Amino acid sequence: MFKTYTYPEFDYTRSADQDAATTAHHPVIVVGAGPIGMAAAIDFAQYGVDVVILDDRSTVSVGSRAVCYAKRFLDISDRLGLGQRAVNKGVTWNLGRVFFEDDEIYNFNMLLEEHHRRPGFINLQQYYLEEYMVDRVNELPAADLRWKNKVTKVQQTVDIVRLTVETPEGPYELSCDYLLACDGATSNVRFQCGLESKGQIFHDRFLIADVIMDPKKFPAERWFWFKPPFHEGQSTLLHRQADNLWRIDFDLGWDADPEEEKKPENIIPRVKAFLGDEVDFELEWASVYTFTCRRMDEFRKGRIFFAGDAAHQVSPFGARGANSGIEDADNLVWKIKAVMDGLAPASLLNSYSDERTFAADENILNSTRSTDFITPKNVQNKAFRDAVLKLAKNYTFARPLVNSGRLSVPPILTESALNTADSSNFECKIVPGAPCTDGPILLNGEETFMLTELGNTFNGLLFIDSHANLDPSVVAQLAELAQQAMPVKTFIVASHEMDLDLPEGVELAVDTKGVVKQRLDAQAGTFYLTRPDQLVTARMRTFDKAAVDAAQNKALGN
Repeated sequence: MFKTYTYPEFDYTRSADQDAATTAHHPVIVVGAGPIGMAAAIDFAQYGVDVVILDDRSTVSVGSRAVCYAKRFLDISDRLGLGQRAVNKGVTWNLGRVFFEDDEIYNFNMLLEEHHRRPGFINLQQYYLEEYMVDRVNELPAADLRWKNKVTKVQQTVDIVRLTVETPEGPYELSCDYLLACDGATSNVRFQCGLESKGQIFHDRFLIADVIMDPKKFPAERWFWFKPPFHEGQSTLLHRQADNLWRIDFDLGWDADPEEEKKPENIIPRVKAFLGDEVDFELEWASVYTFTCRRMDEFRKGRIFFAGDAAHQVSPFGARGANSGIEDADNLVWKIKAVMDGLAPASLLNSYSDERTFAADENILNSTRSTDFITPKNVQNKAFRDAVLKLAKNYTFARPLVNSGRLSVPPILTESALNTADSSNFECKIVPGAPCTDGPILLNGEETFMLTELGNTFNGLLFIDSHANLDPSVVAQLAELAQQAMPVKTFIVASHEMDLDLPEGVELAVDTKGVVKQRLDAQAGTFYLTRPDQLVTARMRTFDKAAVDAAQNKALGN
């Protein structure tokens, strides 16, 4: 029994599909009601696509599990209608500190720029996130979440996917056009398809201890120790979560006995050695884990798509699991919707696997490097690591070599076949394949943020300095873009309010701090095109409708 959280119990409800005379068919079925499966389902439902979510559990995840959610995760969550609730409950942090033995050797800030809506990270127990997602799913008429529904068989043809589902009242059959496997690291759907995930198992064990204690003991920061005096020769990580709950990770080594280490009589002395006898705490939850860095060869098999841990796994260092998983869902859903609507060829769906395997490889590389630095496997590597740590306290050149977990940032899909190459020079970090930047804007007199307004469709950003930059013929062409089958909604970005007569689908956004223009290296006439997942897909120094049409067609796989 948890002191800080009461687990909801979700009832099994008999579906009308179980009484149907023939196999019920749905456009999309998602297997797995974890964060990734529910994110995908919410996205589909917001588009108005009927989606069924199947899960064999009757509650949310047990234990804090994933706790660190990066800015990109929060930006996507905002688009799904649950970002603010997560931020309100979670613990916001941007600062991390790294210690070697008794000394702090340096610190870092995960949000180097001001004027973003969301922080670098929040910490929030996974069960809260899942609870909020369940609530959001239940708000959407197009989503049907079914508990205690276990998929036991998967078959597909060229045109359809068929499922057998086991329930407390017996099995029934379903079919769908597209199936999303978001059922975790031991994915049953992956097994049913005869597929596997390949990679490296790390021979190490870590103890997670969630403890309740006074929040005044430590600030809301990420603290990582190499060779701390309270845990000789190993490493320790400390994070604050909601409800005055603190996550402590202890490196135990491969020879540790998991069952023994999980016993409170063994955990409590470790925690006391860390906190000191004078600090009162209460142990809430503990687990011992090992981890794997691996992925499937491809994330698509016909009409079946794999996302999150079902597709790829990383070590927990860097918080790249849930953060990369939600990017999978964000990448996939708009593409399936475009194909369903006849606005893109089915071949567009191949780009999901192309883009997200690239991202998975980057995350696995970073995760593997972090693990090798944190837990060196031989004497030479350990000597190198300790030398780097000693130098880092006084010499800035050594600090980039310190790897306590390269924290999650979205991979930049520079090699994506959906991007249009630059025809002009730009001097900024935001390139085709990167998420668009954020910044405060005024829209219809209301304060908001740029990323809050982007997404769910293609968007254009046209930068002007004055009325003179906005030719009436350009406005007419922007109106055409807004009215086409796959619309492009454009924001005219200016530094101040203007009295403009703009058509539907074109709005004035006042860049109140000038940061959107600065971060995109924009000049009068610069135009950016973003995808429905907020990634930049093309940019040009002068608006050209033919070039925008070509870029959009390329982004749609045409």
